[in-house]
Amino acid sequence: MHQVNQQSERKTGLVRRVLVTVAGVALCVVGIVLLVLPGPGLLLVLAGLVLLANEYPWAHRMTGPVRKRATQAAAQSVASSVRTSATALCGLALIGAGLAWILVPALPLGGMATGSSLIVSGIVVLVLLVYSYRRFHDGRNRPRGDEGT
Repeated sequence: MHQVNQQSERKTGLVRRVLVTVAGVALCVVGIVLLVLPGPGLLLVLAGLVLLANEYPWAHRMTGPVRKRATQAAAQSVASSVRTSATALCGLALIGAGLAWILVPALPLGGMATGSSLIVSGIVVLVLLVYSYRRFHDGRNRPRGDEGT
């Protein structure tokens, strides 16, 4: 009976490790893609690394530098009214494009899936903008390691 429990625990551990690995890698890959496309790329890379850090020491070591860079990027995104306005317009444009893709299915890849993902991306951009603005705009809450710049 004891051996059966050990085998069951090993299988459960293996399944958990595989699921964590797949989800973490997927978040990292999408985040890397969003580094060049509009979206919260560094945030998703960080989320993927945090998930992978539950299983892999190398991922745990990488979360600190990525967290620092994500915090710096958040502070830079609200460093001027031009950047803040441009980011807000991008978020609103993503939501508008999402609505267009839902309402006009003749568009390339038109439909609910594409439109919904654009709308969610736009909402995420706006939520992150509000968070960054509230946290960093007044200059008192600079990211660590950014003093004197």
